[in-house]
Amino acid sequence: MQRFGGPLHLIILIFTAATAKDNDGWSMKVPTEVRAIEGYPIVLPCSFTHPHHTHPVSMHVVWTLGHGRAASVQFQCTSLNNSQKCQSKPDQDQRYRLEGNHREHDLSLRINSVTLKDSGRYYCRVELPGTHGQPHESFENPLGTRLRVEAAPRILSLSAKGTEASGIKALCLVQGSPLPDVQWIAPDGVIGDDTTFPLYHEADGQYRTSSELLDVKPGGQYTCAALNSLGKDQATLYILPPMPERSTTNNSSILMLLLALALGTKLILALGVGAWVSFRHKNNSASD
Repeated sequence: MQRFGGPLHLIILIFTAATAKDNDGWSMKVPTEVRAIEGYPIVLPCSFTHPHHTHPVSMHVVWTLGHGRAASVQFQCTSLNNSQKCQSKPDQDQRYRLEGNHREHDLSLRINSVTLKDSGRYYCRVELPGTHGQPHESFENPLGTRLRVEAAPRILSLSAKGTEASGIKALCLVQGSPLPDVQWIAPDGVIGDDTTFPLYHEADGQYRTSSELLDVKPGGQYTCAALNSLGKDQATLYILPPMPERSTTNNSSILMLLLALALGTKLILALGVGAWVSFRHKNNSASD
């Protein structure tokens, strides 16, 4: 493996280069694999030679992700009339740009801020339009370059489901490349593998996985930890204890006390009104 030095913000790890040739004198050299770190820029090298003795007047450069019918064009540009600039379309994703000098047969592609979804096999193709009765020509390395984007673990979600009667389970969904190992940790240490189960590994890209923890106890504290060669991430889940049942006896006593207070208040009011009426009646009789 060769490491190409440069600024710290640009990481290029290139494995054995593969050169494709044909009988007409075309050749193209690309690395078989390049590794990148999520969030950083990366360059996919590509250089070619052609059988013509003069530089082509016009050139079209195409980079695709995938091959054949499944291919999707990630970048393309065109150079006309010996222009030193290869012009891309206005709607071109600005994360992609031609890093090499196409006039020097360098078609290297730069991708800024790579993500895990950028992982895949890329193909570099050069197209020369026909001139002076010559046919249109194109060439690409059929092996392509495998881009592997690596990322530190990240916990996407941590949740609990179920009831105390049916059993409570904790679910942890993580992302990372290489695919992270998942551990469950309780306050008294790491929980054994006999109660944890990996649910699935994402088929496309293989950078997500999930783990389920059984026999979760109310009132407990459980930490999901994800680890790979680039780092570690963890999150903690607190399971609330069950609410205490309200005492029926206490509720009845309170209700009886409230009823007694209400009746007592009404009785006091009635006695007060009766006394006042009696007092007024006596005063009226004395006046007569």
